[in-house]
Amino acid sequence: MSETAAVFCGSSEGKNPAFKAAAENLARIMAKENIELVYGGGNVGLMGVLASGVLKNGGRVTGVIPDFLKNLELAHTGLSELIISQSMHERKQKMYELADYFIVLPGGIGTIDEFAEVFTWSQLDLHKKPCALVNIAGYFDDLLKFFNNSVEETFLKKEHLNSVIIADSVETALEKCRAKAGIL
Repeated sequence: MSETAAVFCGSSEGKNPAFKAAAENLARIMAKENIELVYGGGNVGLMGVLASGVLKNGGRVTGVIPDFLKNLELAHTGLSELIISQSMHERKQKMYELADYFIVLPGGIGTIDEFAEVFTWSQLDLHKKPCALVNIAGYFDDLLKFFNNSVEETFLKKEHLNSVIIADSVETALEKCRAKAGIL
């Protein structure tokens, strides 16, 4: 059975070297375990680190990038497959279709947008695919505080928040996503 993880992460590496180290580690594990990567198609930031790492270790990588971002995010030219979408929504839809589960590494608004969309779809029962936030060095602490406040204020149901896997390492995120997806 083939297995594909969509990974959402930054087009910057961030200041904390732990973010890049996590992307490199995830890349090694994915290649070793024959988990195909589907991601945003860029060659910069954590996206580039992750994709190049999977490829360097013999893995398969599919990038999905909107036509208008090919130059801005510098589309990765060495991928197993590069899919050009016409919009951001089409990009996210394609990544969703290809993925068995989702892993979220540190990133900015684009990363949060991608995560929020699959989280919303899960909340609306449009899918049951696992999604993990990898809280490297506490990066997502404030987002988790926001979610917990949303539960407290009754804007978010506790069971929906509990559907998101919160992990401190890429190993834990992968293990829990694979188990929840019935792959392990």
